[in-house]
Order: sequence, then structure tokens, then C-alpha cells
Amino acid sequence: MKPLRKVVIPVAGLGSRFLPATKAVPKELLPVVDKPLIQYIVEEAAEAGITDVVLVTHSAKPAIENHFDKHYELEQELIRRGKDELLEIKRSITPPNVRIIGVRQPETLGLGHAVLCAEPVLRDEPFAVILPDVLMYHPQKGCMAQMVELFNQRQTSLIALEQVDDSEVEKYGIAAVEGDDLRITALVEKPKPADAPSNLSVVGRYIFTPRIMELLQNTLPGAGGEIQLTDAMAELLEEEQMFGYMFDGKSYDCGDKLGYLQANVDYALRNEKLGNDFKQWLNQRCETL
Repeated sequence: MKPLRKVVIPVAGLGSRFLPATKAVPKELLPVVDKPLIQYIVEEAAEAGITDVVLVTHSAKPAIENHFDKHYELEQELIRRGKDELLEIKRSITPPNVRIIGVRQPETLGLGHAVLCAEPVLRDEPFAVILPDVLMYHPQKGCMAQMVELFNQRQTSLIALEQVDDSEVEKYGIAAVEGDDLRITALVEKPKPADAPSNLSVVGRYIFTPRIMELLQNTLPGAGGEIQLTDAMAELLEEEQMFGYMFDGKSYDCGDKLGYLQANVDYALRNEKLGNDFKQWLNQRCETL
């Protein structure tokens, strides 16, 4: 099988859970400390050796692609002012050897439909999917880099999994697994706690063999009248083995306001320039609560 070099990042959603902040600013450009969410995601993909980043976007969100584009006037002004550090920050927004490719999703018809919109770019190759509102932190190696290592060994589809409280399973897609290698036997979308096959939730990182794209082309609208990626994955399970991957790190659901705030606090505490001062302020603030 061909090496994994491409990732699909669906960014066409409306971001309605963050209104009014996302009325004019895409959710994916909301900052976590000093970088937008989408930049963390692209950096994670680049760390994994991915060279082609396919943004599945919408006509109302050109700012996402613009973020990764060259800004000649800004760079010249930084050069004129001798702002070398800021110039380096600006030039490092897009990782070296990474191409940003934009495709349109004219209607938000589900995650499966978003992935299908990227089909002309993917051709007959394995590819990853990263959801842009989930940050995955590890001090040494990111989630996608860990998953690519396993994919290179097994050459089959992988899904990142994370344990959640039993009371929370109805918020997520849940995987039924067998064995120490976490072979997936079934996928259930937002089950009731009594019906859940496990407490292992899907957390927004996938690697697929090319067959998933063929199945998506024939997947009928499911829940909510949308083309669901989960439905195509269930069909793929009937033909190929699929494994779960337990990420050795911490995830943040930045599509949720509480998760977004938690990410900002933790990333600020880890920041080399801000961390110590922020920790001191945070301790003082907590004493007043």
C-alpha cells in the first residue's frame, strides 16, 4: 500500500456552539493562547510526515485558507521594522514541505459528505482524517504520528479511542473492541448508557484505507439526513479489519466551551514565555475563589 501522505480536515461547519464569537470568525481560527486551533492541527499532521493537507471548507470561511497563505505586505513591514522574531513566527505558520489544498463543501451534509468532497485529491491512497476542534497533546509525539507508526505496521484502518465515563457515552461514537490489539467489532453512534458496548469513544483521529472512499460514494443519508462517516465505517468493518488506538496523551474537546477553556489554561501553563507568570497569577486567583 502507498505511504500515508494526505489528511482531510473538515472545516466547513458553522460553529454555532460558539456564537456570537463565530458569526464572522471561523471556529477553527479561535486562538488557544497565541495560535488558532487549525494551526495546531496542521502542525500535528506535519509531525506525522503528512505533506498534503486537504481543507474541506465553505465559501463563507476563506479566512482559514488565508491564514496559511503568504502575506507579502506584512512580511515586508516586519522586515522594515527589524521584527525578526515576529517574522519567523509568521513564516512558520505553514510547516515546511506541507501543501495546503482547499476543496469546497457547498452544503454541510455530514462528516461523511465532507470526506467525500476530498475524493478528487485523495485518489487511490490511504489517508487520515483529523477533526479540527479536538486538540491532542503529548510532550514528545503527537497522536497522528503515533497512529502513522502503527498504520505502517498493520496497513489497515485505525481509529483513535479514549475512555469516557459511562454516563457520557451518549455524547460520542462508541467502539466495541476485542483483544489486546483493540480490534473493532462494531461502532455505535451515541448509544444510551445501557446499550453501549463499551466506554471507548472515537476522538477525532482516523486513518483509512482507500476502500472507505468507494463505500462513501454509495452511502445513503442516515441520521439527520446526512451522509454519516460512521455508516461507511460499519460497512468497511464487514470487509477489512479495523483497530482502535488508545492515545498516550491528553485530549481537549475545543468544540465545547468548557473544553476550549481547559485547553487554553493547560497550553498557557506549558508555554515557555507565559507559563511561570500565568501559573503564579492562576494560584493567586484561585486563592480568592
